[in-house]
Amino acid sequence: MNNLQSNINNYINFCESQKRLDSKTIKAYKIDLRQFTNHCVSIAEPSEITPNLLEDYISYLHKNFKPKTVKRKIASLKALLHYFEYKNIITYNPFNKLYIKFKEPSILPKVIPLPTIEKLLAVIYKQQLDGKTSFIKQNAIRDAAVCELLFATGIRISELCSLHSDDVDLNNGKIKIYGKGSKERIIQIGNVATMQSLIKYQSEFSDKIFLNGYFFINSNNKPLSDQAVRRMLVKYSKLAYINIHITPHMFRHTFATSLLDADVDIRYIQEMLGHSSINVTEIYTHVAIEKQGTILKEKHPRKAMNIHIPSV
Repeated sequence: MNNLQSNINNYINFCESQKRLDSKTIKAYKIDLRQFTNHCVSIAEPSEITPNLLEDYISYLHKNFKPKTVKRKIASLKALLHYFEYKNIITYNPFNKLYIKFKEPSILPKVIPLPTIEKLLAVIYKQQLDGKTSFIKQNAIRDAAVCELLFATGIRISELCSLHSDDVDLNNGKIKIYGKGSKERIIQIGNVATMQSLIKYQSEFSDKIFLNGYFFINSNNKPLSDQAVRRMLVKYSKLAYINIHITPHMFRHTFATSLLDADVDIRYIQEMLGHSSINVTEIYTHVAIEKQGTILKEKHPRKAMNIHIPSV
């Protein structure tokens, strides 16, 4: 093992033990940094990383990956070199000599039409009554609570699956969420139906929750995974004859755009979503502007005026 790889390993350990980064972030760092070392096989020392080498590597990334992926991989490398500089492994940071700027294509978030959410929830609640087995009925109780919470709070799926029993205070209707970078936020549940669904789930699964420690549990008494939630949404979408592919994150987008459409201040939405920068939240204003166009086209009173306009 060369000195560069040894220091990268130390950095990964530092991220795990000192920075307490989550497993998904650690996995992404490992992939990104392994890719860098594979591309720069001739480099054995951290001090051999130069601005020219970084420019060559970034050019390679742009040719082979989407802008969003390139941005993440550059961020992973920047974080590594910042660590090297902090630990005096290198005397200067080669990124300081580079100016990197590229524009990501603007992709508007996909939302779920509100009637579609209504159909989805209705079919889940129907399974609580009409499910062929007690197993199906019990799972439907949990699944309703999951979907209601996703829609009521805009919580990320990773945050939902990481909820511990102590994070959920149903007596006061509050959820404590640990977001990206271990940032803590508390969200109040304002919807009665959501509260009722969560209380019913907690009552039905109380023994499993107590033994496991996590709030949402699967049929094997393990913490519910994000993949299990994705599969669950596909299953109920088919039962409800919904022809769009619904993902957990679309509930988050729908939560944000619905509040924005209702004239909620964007800074409140930023806080509820756990965004560190309002720039991230502002993408939802584009969706609202798009809706404005539709409203003005369909609802403006000029549409109903029958006026003869002379041809040019």
